[in-house]
Amino acid sequence: MKNITKLLITTFAALFIFAGSANAHVTVKPSTSAPEAWETYTIKVPVEKETATTKVTLKVPEGITFVSYQPVPGWKVTTEGGKDVKTVTWAATEEGISAGQFQEFSFIAQNPKEETKVAWDAFQYYEDGEIVEWSGDEGSALPHSVTQISLAPKADAETSDHGHEDEAATDDSKATDNSKAAATADDDNDNNNETLIITLAVIALILSLVALFAALRKNKR
Repeated sequence: MKNITKLLITTFAALFIFAGSANAHVTVKPSTSAPEAWETYTIKVPVEKETATTKVTLKVPEGITFVSYQPVPGWKVTTEGGKDVKTVTWAATEEGISAGQFQEFSFIAQNPKEETKVAWDAFQYYEDGEIVEWSGDEGSALPHSVTQISLAPKADAETSDHGHEDEAATDDSKATDNSKAAATADDDNDNNNETLIITLAVIALILSLVALFAALRKNKR
């Protein structure tokens, strides 16, 4: 029975650790945006350890032009690469991001002219000296975020019949459509992650119960 208890404890501990960290990646949103758009991007940095995050460095993808950043109290921002910014670093001037917390940093960047995919490599620095590199491909243990740069959906026939609208109004409409598309994509990704976690949790529970019943039957014999 002691071995069975250890097995169950180990299984559930691993399950909850995985579930807690499955959505705790460093991410850059939105995941979709339009070519040449002046987009407001946000990097979200959660803490997965029992020690604080004190610095985050983000590599600016090729084709993306970094423009400006939003200041955040308690953080100093530096860039490298001169006019053509290659990296952006947020360094804590106070305690940083504590365990169980997350922090968001926003910045404006202009997208490339052509449709493409851009990858955001990020490096998370912990107070204990560990550096976590979020630079792997999608599906890896430490994936980077990817933004799909694509054209907005074409206007429907009814809208086209009204002719050309004011350019500013058109730009605002495109921006709204892009924001809605990005929000929808982000929600879909979150829902998929939640479904995966629940599925794995159910499978782990079933396997644990099967192992428990098999061990009990064996002991009775």
